[in-house]
Amino acid sequence: MTDFDLTVRNAHIITATDDFHGDIGIIGGHIHTISDHLHAGQRDIDAGGRMVFPGGIDSHCHVEQLSSMGVPCADDWHSASVSAAFGGTTTIIPFAAQHRGQRLRDVAAHYAAQAAAKSVIDYSYHLILSETDPVTLREDLPALIGAGITSFKVFMTYDKLKLDDTQLLDVFAVAAEYRALPMIHAENNDVILWIARHLLARGHTAPKYHAVSHAPAAEDEATARAIKLASILDVPILIVHVSTQGGAQAILSAQTLGAAVHGETCPHYLLLTAEDLDLPGVEGAKFCCSPPPRDPASQEALWRALKNGVLRCYSSDHAPYRYDETGKIPNGDATTFKQVANGLPGLELRMPLLFSEGVRTGRITLNEFVALTSTNHATMYGLHPRKGVIAPGADADLVIWDADRTVEVTASGLHDAVGYTPYEGRIVTGWPDTVISRGRVIVDQAGLHAEPGSGRFLPRDTPSPVLTQRPPPDASRFLRGLLSSHLDH
Repeated sequence: MTDFDLTVRNAHIITATDDFHGDIGIIGGHIHTISDHLHAGQRDIDAGGRMVFPGGIDSHCHVEQLSSMGVPCADDWHSASVSAAFGGTTTIIPFAAQHRGQRLRDVAAHYAAQAAAKSVIDYSYHLILSETDPVTLREDLPALIGAGITSFKVFMTYDKLKLDDTQLLDVFAVAAEYRALPMIHAENNDVILWIARHLLARGHTAPKYHAVSHAPAAEDEATARAIKLASILDVPILIVHVSTQGGAQAILSAQTLGAAVHGETCPHYLLLTAEDLDLPGVEGAKFCCSPPPRDPASQEALWRALKNGVLRCYSSDHAPYRYDETGKIPNGDATTFKQVANGLPGLELRMPLLFSEGVRTGRITLNEFVALTSTNHATMYGLHPRKGVIAPGADADLVIWDADRTVEVTASGLHDAVGYTPYEGRIVTGWPDTVISRGRVIVDQAGLHAEPGSGRFLPRDTPSPVLTQRPPPDASRFLRGLLSSHLDH
């Protein structure tokens, strides 16, 4: 008789493809057996027929990072990972951000050390590239990809981060050569600056004008341009935090033509609008992020894009800045919309919000919920089948879900270090009850049971968009070969 370390019995098991009842036996942090009737392990949890999902994976969040303006996140690796765990997320993939003049290898090493000392859940990280010098592109980036950091983010906006089209092509060439996945923040920087200049000249400084300056057309144009640039080398890409109908349509059009273009959206684009920024004084800064929330028509377009698979990942884009002079409003009440730190907290609420507003309203199914919050992230970023599934051999990352628990969201009830939530007062139905990470019960009704540094680093394999990509056309293959001869292996 097998001696299990932990059993989860009487579970309603939901994966991205299946829906069944059974028991789960865990040994050494991995799922060993799934069966109808297992004997109790050394520790036994009776799920009581409740839903059990794979642990959530949030593949887009900002943790212990400086913004391009030098504003620090409110959350370090400890507070962010704790908050994630209480929200049902057992793996996070934030960003090691290279700022101008920094060496990428040093940035990554420093970030990895912070994570190893503090995270209570498993983790990997992406890179953010702001430099395209030979050392970055020919030495550090290939070495880090080889070490399991197989994705990186580039910006088409923000003066201190943005890459021009030539630089984007240089980066895409490295991605093609070393089989990595570029993630793109797609907004037209010149459009944003032009509108903002005219707004400020006329005294329109309130936070609500942030949404005006970041016009939907700026996102739509940049998304289409990024897709076209990637097509030159036939490089798979992922457009992050899609907020507009036009952006989703551009991705769909590319996919229809066979391009390996993928998309992601976030809770604030599904549930908030630009109207939320229109508050007295500078309070609207609490809702400023880039791209900004849009309108109800955009929300419905994004729900459709999640349903039909155009957008395959649903991430928090947790960007936690306090609502004070250290974060959101560096100049207090005199802060203009151009000075507001961009980003919203949402790590802990990511899964409950989608369950409440997606599953319970009938917009998405339970299987789609699991795919969008866990499985698709694992496949997209090279963690499958270790993560994102409930199957023998996988890590025992599980969430026992209380589908009927109703919670009124308050900042005081969350576990991040931000101090506010844009969802204050919202009623959410569906909440994690018990969270298991590699066979460890890390959250239950008694609270947190995980020490800083107990999470493990996850080197990642080649992302699935790269693995499953069709052979590139002759022209792209020729350019790849031409460029690879100039890259140092």
